[in-house]
Amino acid sequence: MKISTKGRYGLTIMIELAKKYGDGPISLKSIAKTHDLSEHYLEQLIAPLRNARLVKSIRGAYGGYVLADDPAKITAGDIIRVLEGPISPVEVLDDEEPAKRQLWIRIRDAVKDVLDNTTLEDLASYSGGDQESYMFYI
Repeated sequence: MKISTKGRYGLTIMIELAKKYGDGPISLKSIAKTHDLSEHYLEQLIAPLRNARLVKSIRGAYGGYVLADDPAKITAGDIIRVLEGPISPVEVLDDEEPAKRQLWIRIRDAVKDVLDNTTLEDLASYSGGDQESYMFYI
């Protein structure tokens, strides 16, 4: 499964909204400027997120967008499904060899598990401290 720019930028929007959760609405213009992205493209992505009731729009001079729910209750899986469709990295065929079929199912379930157990709160508060570093010798 390859996550397109729709999914990547959609997550960017949602993480920014999660970081500012409770502080009032955030404009897409400020998110676009912060991440050097096209505001027009972000506008196209926010519509399905709003239709899925993951975000709310606030009108007015100081308007923008806010999360519709607590960041701990919205998962990466919720966002990716809205923007990318169903999560299935490999098509599972009924007539496939049983061992391969089981492998594809395990891969699909592992991807779903990671996305469905990673909340916006997790992503917004990520500090990068647990990432492994690699040492290369030549």
